[in-house]
Amino acid sequence: MSDHAELGGNSTDDNTMPPLEPIISKHTDARPDCFKSTIQESLFVLSVTMAVAMSSFLQGSVTVMSSFAGKSLHMTTAEITWMNAASALSSGALLLFFGSVADMFGRKSIFIISMLLFAVFCVGAGFSKTGLTLDVLNGVLGIFSASAVPPAQGMLGVIYQKPGQRKNKVFACFSAGNPLGFVFGSIFSGLATQLFNWRASYWLLAMVYLVVSVIALFTVPNDETTKVTFNRETLKKLDLPGTAMTILGIGMFCAALSLGVDAPNGWKTPYVLVFLILGLSLIAAFVVWEIKYPYAMIDMNIWKDRDFSLLLAILSSGFLGFPVLSFWLALYFQTELGYSALETGVHMLPMVVVGLLANLVAALILHRVSNKLLMGIGALAYIFSFVLAAVQRLGDSYWAFSFPSLCLCVIGADLQFNVANMYVISSMSVEKQSIAGSLFQTLTRLCTAVGYGIATAIFNSVQSSPSTSGYYANDAAEPYAATWWFSAGAAVLGVCLVPWLKIGTQGHAGDKGRLVQSSTSLEKEKRAAEVQGEGETVVQASGEKDVEKGVGSNPA
Repeated sequence: MSDHAELGGNSTDDNTMPPLEPIISKHTDARPDCFKSTIQESLFVLSVTMAVAMSSFLQGSVTVMSSFAGKSLHMTTAEITWMNAASALSSGALLLFFGSVADMFGRKSIFIISMLLFAVFCVGAGFSKTGLTLDVLNGVLGIFSASAVPPAQGMLGVIYQKPGQRKNKVFACFSAGNPLGFVFGSIFSGLATQLFNWRASYWLLAMVYLVVSVIALFTVPNDETTKVTFNRETLKKLDLPGTAMTILGIGMFCAALSLGVDAPNGWKTPYVLVFLILGLSLIAAFVVWEIKYPYAMIDMNIWKDRDFSLLLAILSSGFLGFPVLSFWLALYFQTELGYSALETGVHMLPMVVVGLLANLVAALILHRVSNKLLMGIGALAYIFSFVLAAVQRLGDSYWAFSFPSLCLCVIGADLQFNVANMYVISSMSVEKQSIAGSLFQTLTRLCTAVGYGIATAIFNSVQSSPSTSGYYANDAAEPYAATWWFSAGAAVLGVCLVPWLKIGTQGHAGDKGRLVQSSTSLEKEKRAAEVQGEGETVVQASGEKDVEKGVGSNPA
């Protein structure tokens, strides 16, 4: 059997193997052959980490300067929320599409161009004159983050194919991009806003990603995987109808949640009901379409893997609340406690320190400690984090409530992110690595968009009808606490699902991963086995006839 077959890769239509040998290391934990030095490898890992951090870097920046931009451009609460939700929505809806594009047409060029365009449009966002323009440009920035992440994760999946400690460490660095990107974005944005204004946050972000684009240009290895030519068949494989249903469905659903409270007749307003019904209908239609369409973006067979489905469900329950906590806590610091942008960034700093430690620990123990236990610890950390934030009232100690809440939240996110990311990447073949990464990232981005939508509706509802008695009587923290109680409720579901997991360690000695093959791949293998079997039968029959004729076969 060839090396390619052992890795679980599917043969191409012309029975030729993708030229993967140049970028596969002979030893699992040796430096991959495609890198000339450890410095090049380190800078490459940095560039792909900055790619996955792109969306969270933007969200962190927006979180800190959102109230200042809102005052400057006279934005409503919904418009301020959509500064973050727009990027999460556009990136989540398009990740699978760009995953298909990267797998088919090559990863390196898409990766570098995406980060360069992200930097260019960050400059444009800094010149926004209205809240609507800023929301739209944040949505455009989400598109470029969507086109950068799949090739980044796809390249990692191809270069570090076999499970091992080196792969664990590299993917821990990659996973750190999400939480650490948010916090570094918060700090940089706070500093820029404090020294200049909120527009400087976008311009600083543009400079950062311009530098990263240059680093990537010189450190990303050449893409040696097989590419396809663009034709009618290729266009079908891009699954444009599925992409359209995703964008419109999630977009309308989140818009209905955000606009429902502020609408003239509340949830009974016709356009709110239309958005809600159409959004849910299109989401359901997308699921049916993916099951029936022969070139679907998501092969539904992958959900038959019990641990795969449970891991993503647990991750989703926590990620519905993770961005909600960080966004509304930062807004609480600014609007209720009167913190400046820089002070807000400093108070979010615990997430950086704890996030670095959590990812370091995850990299060192994924191959030693049961990953089921790690998912359980992460789920419980989420609940304690959200409850601590929710029970605080105006004037309560930062160190008693907000500080431990921020620390526990990032522990939950990083532990679960590392476990689920490693499992997803190991579950799909080499030529589907970008799709694998896209599926994982899509879920987190869409959870962010939906979480923002639901939390905005809750915040607006509670703010318009505050309590006059009870624990939060006449307390300005009540609407913020309501969003965190929602987060805690979502996280409880994750804890309930953990006992059903059967996953052990990952990256230990002898771990070969777990490939979930598509129905197409299985059919090809079945047909190949039948053909091979027919060939052996013919040879055997021919040999029997030769023996009968007295013709001996050559042992050689």
